[in-house]
Amino acid sequence: KTIIAPLLFATLVVGIAGHSDLKQVGRMGWKSILYFEVVSTIALFIGLAAINISQAGVGITLPPVAGEHLEEVKKQTIQEVILHIFPENLARAVYEGQVLQIVVFSILFGIAVAMLKENYKRPMIRFSESLAETMFKFTNLIMLFAPIAVGAAIAYTVGHMGLGVLVNLFKLLITLYVALIVFMLFVLLPVAYFLRIPVKRFIQAVAEPATIAFATTSSESALPRAMENMEAFGVPRKIVAF
Repeated sequence: KTIIAPLLFATLVVGIAGHSDLKQVGRMGWKSILYFEVVSTIALFIGLAAINISQAGVGITLPPVAGEHLEEVKKQTIQEVILHIFPENLARAVYEGQVLQIVVFSILFGIAVAMLKENYKRPMIRFSESLAETMFKFTNLIMLFAPIAVGAAIAYTVGHMGLGVLVNLFKLLITLYVALIVFMLFVLLPVAYFLRIPVKRFIQAVAEPATIAFATTSSESALPRAMENMEAFGVPRKIVAF
């Protein structure tokens, strides 16, 4: 959570302002969003089908945590959802971890930097590149402690809910693996072959980031490593940053 705001800001500014043509950014943007929406929707349906078939987790009763009370969540209107996308205060968005608001601010900031004269633009891009590289190293330091944290989380879960919960967790794990295999075989592989992406090299590139995301249950922690591996794979820095 600490790394995500500065990393998103830095990489998005580089990804947008680093392009000489904002129209190119726009074309890349709508293609990225279209692909993401279609593939994510298919993934959601596969996940829903898998969990409804396996029924992993059915019958588990979570013990109450001392001092914890659930507040009723008020349903948001469409107007509230749209307004919530735009930050009224960047510091508050960072503090509350409002990722979408940080992204919107970074995109607008990146467009503004792209519109600057070269003598003003170049220092901002250099600063953003340096900030991104620093956050990559920052992430490496944090990841040294990830195995300890994961082990502690498992120990807490077993100690809190007993060994029986491991059966349900194992069932959930199998459900996840089956769903992932189905997704890879019927969605990712056809896309990769269609776009002529070298599958073996691609799997080697995504293996480590995917493992980090899986172990930490956070895609945010895997983002820096994923970006580094994408560049090593041959994707230009500007595309990776975007």
